[in-house]
Formats: sequence, C-alpha cells, structure tokens
Amino acid sequence: MTLSLQVLYPTADNTTFDHAYYAAKHMPIVEENMGPHIDTVLIVKGLAGGPDVPAGFHAIATMTFKDQAALDAGLGAAGPALADIPNFFNGQPQMLIGEVQG
Repeated sequence: MTLSLQVLYPTADNTTFDHAYYAAKHMPIVEENMGPHIDTVLIVKGLAGGPDVPAGFHAIATMTFKDQAALDAGLGAAGPALADIPNFFNGQPQMLIGEVQG
C-alpha cells in the first residue's frame, strides 16, 4: 500500500518562510538523506486559501513511499532535514502520514 508523508508549513502567528532557501538548500538535503526511500515528491507553494482569502500554508511538501518499510526508512533518515527546518521556517511544521487513496 502506498503511503504519503505531508509536511505543512502554516502561515499562522506571523511565521516566515524562505522559499529560495527551501528549494536550493533544503530539498537537496531531503533528497540526499531520504531520497532513496521516496517514490515521488510534490512541493506546493501556498498562494491563496480561496478567492480573496490568504493562504493558510506557506508550502506543503508531499512525499510518497511504496510501503510502510520505505516510509519507516525515510523517517529514520530524516534527521538532517528536520534539523534544517529553522534555516527557512520560524514556526512549527505539521505532519500528516496517510494512505494514498487515489
């Protein structure tokens, strides 16, 4: 069963997010450490929460894994990526692990 890991960076509490650093520095760290276990990665930069509604998230990263073992291995290798978060985001990210339904 395919599983996903989503990391959500909320805009609440006047948080800031450095998109340039995220793309140029953070994602290569993710690739280097977690990449061997990841099937796909999708990064979405928040623009809006609807017409005339500010975005609720700076960005959402979605990674898919072929099974629980791959997810566990990816999470086990995530230390350097987690340690890097304060370099681009000054809040507390949210995580969602889920079963891909479609």
